[in-house]
Amino acid sequence: MSASSSGPYVLSSPEQYWQLVQAQTEQELVDLASYVPGLVLDIRYATSHNVLGKPMYSKPLAYARRPVAEALAEVQQELQTRGLGLCVYDAYRPYSVTVRLFEHIQDENFAAPPSRGSHHNRGCSVDVGLVELATGCHLPMPTDFDELGPPAHARYSQLPGHIILNRCLLLASMCRHGFVNYPGEWWHFDYCSWDAYDLLDLSFENLTSK
Repeated sequence: MSASSSGPYVLSSPEQYWQLVQAQTEQELVDLASYVPGLVLDIRYATSHNVLGKPMYSKPLAYARRPVAEALAEVQQELQTRGLGLCVYDAYRPYSVTVRLFEHIQDENFAAPPSRGSHHNRGCSVDVGLVELATGCHLPMPTDFDELGPPAHARYSQLPGHIILNRCLLLASMCRHGFVNYPGEWWHFDYCSWDAYDLLDLSFENLTSK
């Protein structure tokens, strides 16, 4: 673990993380693509299609704490009754990536400052949209993922009716299963018990091998 007078407490030791998981299974970061049937991944931070214009992840993977993964599976099951499913743009994010993002954006409305870290760093936030299961096509939403500005706000109203409906469907489905939307970004959801988990700075490689 690491801490300093200018920053938060961050767990960065793979060995300590795996010891914690062995003692408390809910602490595990679960591979969402394997855990949630039919989940679509569009991990923008593994590509240059993001706010920094360059890859920040080594692999296009999505992880979340086990209770978060279980809740997402429930959302997915509910959406399937409508012929829809979730698309994940981002989930667990190493603390070091949050530092880089804030250095670029420098706006607390859209990026968590390193002084407190992000719920993404705790494995308790997901950025999601909707897809049609039959076609794999994304449902139209107010903006693209990480397209920052007023239209990204979850209550922005100057939109076509079908887009507002799609946004409302996503918000309602996620909220029914323990997620809370961050209003400034229609795609961003925090799991209700995020404060039970430490900030992490572990690579995806650290999560696949003990």
